[in-house]
Amino acid sequence: MSTPVAPPQDSAIVRPDWPAPARVQAFATTRCLPGLSQPPYDAFNLGTRSGEAPATVAANRALLQRAFALPAAPRWLHQVHGDRSLRITEEIVDGEPEADAAFTRQSGAVLAILSADCLPLLLCARDGSEVAAIHAGWRGLAAGVIENCLRRLATGPADLLAWIGPAIGAASYEVGAEVREAFVQPDAGAADAFAPTRPGHWRCDLPRLARRRLAARGVENVYGGDFDTFSDTRFYSYRRDGARSGRFASLIWIDR
Repeated sequence: MSTPVAPPQDSAIVRPDWPAPARVQAFATTRCLPGLSQPPYDAFNLGTRSGEAPATVAANRALLQRAFALPAAPRWLHQVHGDRSLRITEEIVDGEPEADAAFTRQSGAVLAILSADCLPLLLCARDGSEVAAIHAGWRGLAAGVIENCLRRLATGPADLLAWIGPAIGAASYEVGAEVREAFVQPDAGAADAFAPTRPGHWRCDLPRLARRRLAARGVENVYGGDFDTFSDTRFYSYRRDGARSGRFASLIWIDR
């Protein structure tokens, strides 16, 4: 299996539009990077549970680390659409622990979230001392994955910056009554994130829901949220491509 030559670093990735300190590095991959994935996963699938051959995904992950000179292999998670957040330390090295958020104050530890419509959320302290990465589809958002992670951070909410990465946009995301009820029942104001379409269905604005939950916990410096993975073919989209969709990654770390 040959390894393609990596492109210039900014040619097929998305960098957060936020005023993070220089020591905090972050970006989201796209399927446009020259990886080894074949149709329908072409070309840079990073998801081991997407249905693609594990060896191909492993090769793409190794290429990711080399092409972008990451300080270490990303700390991948076994994401289950839950609310668990995990502190990343030097002791947690092997395997993919079950969690949907990770945080660290350890320099050189690369946090990674996989998604293909769900909302990736990156956080960093203003002084660069702490970073976090959260996987927030509607189930995780409703379950409180953002709140659970914020509670465990050493950094107070007023000193955090947040970036909402590529996720399905409201114009493309129609949901049923159970999704709307999961948000509106505990928070009537969340109804503003839902626009009716046909009987029993609404357009759901995931970035708006995330911003609301961040603001309720005092995180006011929020950026991004203007993507649509369904309509933007640079990204994988489970809703667009079905069960054989790949996954892209949103990564963040503190430089050594």
